[in-house]
This record gives sequence, structure tokens and C-alpha cells, in this order.
Amino acid sequence: MKRLDSYSQNFIRSPQLVKELIGLTSICPEDIVYDIGAGSGVISSVLAEKCDSVVAIEFEPRMATKLRDNMTKYRNVTVYEGDFLTMPLPKTPYKIFANIPFHLSSPIIHKIIESDNPPIATYLIVQKQFGEKLISDSNRFKGQLGMMLGPEFNVRIRRRLQKTDFWPHPNVDTVFIEIIHRLEPLIERSRMLAYRRLVEGCYSDPKIFAKMPINEINLKSGIKPSQMKLNQWVALFKIVDNVKGKI
Repeated sequence: MKRLDSYSQNFIRSPQLVKELIGLTSICPEDIVYDIGAGSGVISSVLAEKCDSVVAIEFEPRMATKLRDNMTKYRNVTVYEGDFLTMPLPKTPYKIFANIPFHLSSPIIHKIIESDNPPIATYLIVQKQFGEKLISDSNRFKGQLGMMLGPEFNVRIRRRLQKTDFWPHPNVDTVFIEIIHRLEPLIERSRMLAYRRLVEGCYSDPKIFAKMPINEINLKSGIKPSQMKLNQWVALFKIVDNVKGKI
């Protein structure tokens, strides 16, 4: 079954590739794993053999029907027809493993990191350029979202994928990334919202960034937000937060 154009997504062709990718993760038999944009269930079917239970999420009604049919033989797979961005997330420990729609990568990451109970580990297939911007210790351009999630999550690329791994073939390069919830966050969770607001403000408005006391963390004037490292953002936030109490 083809996906409607309005729900454009590139599907993994091989269950064997899914097995190989799962082998790079911490997913174990006791885990509850969410598969976002499950499609016809290639990923969910492999996960069903590897973990305790799977929640397969599919937004498109036609594909959700197909997904239910394909998952009937797996007792530990629950199909959720609806939008991951609006669905409630569990209050108990869980993980995510998914080949998400590329155009929804940013809002999906936001939902994950801003959740009251974020997943222990998240494994996603994303565009290569998007994935690289999430890595906080990269020497390249540092994306806003990467700096926003950095204090609580560690991100790394686990594998680079081929265009022939998907159908239809994507027009962009793709990577398999890992997002792990830090055992010891660099900023208290109660202050993470304030930290994210600071980063967002500095990236979006040069006037806000110009007022930041970057000299107090030994940064020279003229530096851009995208040139700052994660430890510098954390240090800057703590200085501002100590002065204002709230941002």
C-alpha cells in the first residue's frame, strides 16, 4: 500500500536492517518501546520479538488499518491511530525507536525533551544534516535544538544509512541517532524550561544575545550563538539565572 502524498515518508525496506539497528541500541526484553510513524509495521514487527511490548503509532487512517492487520499475530503490539504530537506519553519508563517523517523531526524532538517523563533512550532515523545539528560537542555549526536538549540528553550518530535502504529512496542522506537521557543533567530539570527559553531567545534575536554577559565566561564579543559550545551555554545560563532568579 502506498502512502498518500500528504503523509510523505520513506519506509525501511528490510527487516534485517531493523534488526541490525536494534543491535546498536540498549533495547532489551523488559522494555516498552514506541514506534512513531509505524507505517505497515516493519519496525514494530521486529521490535515485537525484541522487547516486552510495542506501541505502534500511525496517523494515516488507511495505513493504520493495514498496520492493525499486519500486527494481529503479535500479542505484544498495540496500534495507536493518531498523532504522536498530541498523544499522552506514559508515566512509566519507556523507549522510542522509529523512522519518523523527516518534516516532523523538530516537533517530535521537542515533544520528547519537553515531556514530564521523557524516554530513557530514543533511537531515530533522521536527515543527516538535522542529526548533526543535535550533537552538542560537534565542531561544526551547533543548532538551537541541539543546545536546548544538550543539558539533559546526550546525542550521537550510531550509523549512516544508504538511500537504497528505503522506499521510496529519499533525496537526502540519513543517519540513525541515539538520544540518551543523562543520569546527571547539567542543569536541574526544574530550570530546564528557563534554560531553553534563554537559548531560543539568543538564537532568534541578536538583541537578546547582545545583552548576555558572555565576557564572564571568557567569550569574545562577536561570537555567534551557533559557535558556542554546550558547556558555555550552561555556564552562561547559570550566571544569568543566579542574577535574575527567573528568565
